[in-house]
Amino acid sequence: MSDSKTPETIRYKRAYEKAEKSDGYRVLVDRIWPRGVRKETLALDAWRKDLAPSNKLRRWFGHDPQRWAGFYQKYFRELKEKQQAVDELLEVCGDRPLTLVYAAKDDEHNNAVALKMFLEAYQASNQ
Repeated sequence: MSDSKTPETIRYKRAYEKAEKSDGYRVLVDRIWPRGVRKETLALDAWRKDLAPSNKLRRWFGHDPQRWAGFYQKYFRELKEKQQAVDELLEVCGDRPLTLVYAAKDDEHNNAVALKMFLEAYQASNQ
């Protein structure tokens, strides 16, 4: 990763929650568009399907909390293969907050939570 600015904070937010100015750079990190949500309502800066878990991994996980540890470990392996996409995401949002938008009902066991964990560890290892 270059010495360019990176997000001051990384957070996640359900697609069904109201977009706020304090969200900063808002990026949808699901492979599938959230059911029943209009594009204008989401107020996204980007939709990064390329940073979502593979279809195979997503189906395997099935939002089963008992598979959480296995899911995020496998997802981290997928993300390590996408270093350029990860760098692009961090660089394009600059020093604004980064909000990872997701549709899952489970607020603790989803790809946005895992992606936040990955990005924070990635940033820490590249400082």
